[in-house]
Amino acid sequence: MSTYPATSSLVHRNGRAATAGDLAPLAFAGYAHFTAMQIRDGRVRGLDLHLRRLRRASAELFGRALPDELVLTRLRQALQDGPADLSLTATVYTPSGEFTVADPDEEPELLIRTAAPSTGPEGPLTLATVTYERVLPTVKHVGEVAKTYFLRDAVAQGFDDAAFVDRRGRLSEATVWNLAFWDGSAVVWPLAEMLEGTTMAVVRRQLDRLGVPQRVQEITPADLPALAGAAVMNSWTPGVAVHRIGTAALPEAPDFLDLLHRAYRAEPLTAP
Repeated sequence: MSTYPATSSLVHRNGRAATAGDLAPLAFAGYAHFTAMQIRDGRVRGLDLHLRRLRRASAELFGRALPDELVLTRLRQALQDGPADLSLTATVYTPSGEFTVADPDEEPELLIRTAAPSTGPEGPLTLATVTYERVLPTVKHVGEVAKTYFLRDAVAQGFDDAAFVDRRGRLSEATVWNLAFWDGSAVVWPLAEMLEGTTMAVVRRQLDRLGVPQRVQEITPADLPALAGAAVMNSWTPGVAVHRIGTAALPEAPDFLDLLHRAYRAEPLTAP
């Protein structure tokens, strides 16, 4: 006969009782959203963009958002005892979780997780093309099994990662990356429904300040051979070279990569 009270719940992981440390990374894998950032010397680029992302996503998912000042206070608390350089993920969720109708007065809560700093892969990368459209593409929500599935499937095919093509045949984004292209004189951003990454937004506004031409247009796999370079970017890095997407080879474009990194470095680091 069990010695546990009838009201107790048991959780096992790999055949043993799970600890809080086991469960922490898995706790909010459902109805929630997040932003990810790289902290350097206790500061971050594009802090205003991260706050805006959290506000907008919370309004979309929960109908209300945490005040910016509260988010900043929580960020400062998470950083005060940590190293100067780290990766940080801030996840907003509601206690009711998923598969329920939330109480209209339920307030969002914030989970902050820190880890070692990252700069992403060196590249160059090759990307398989996959026909896929994310649900709520403008929200950085959690629990997206497709991203990991298509990444692993792409690697099994001999690629490094995967890029998404929508139902209209347009390239939109990659699994955990934004796409950027180069025509030899201007940066070209794909026109499609996608998540605008904070690094992407940082780079775009700094390119404007540097006077670098850029435009947004529909890009299909058939358009790739006419382009002069491609890259991916996310919170790890403002640019990793991409040398093949599907069957289309793309030329090396060191000046393009240098431009993306230069634009990113022009964004000031800000303390929360």
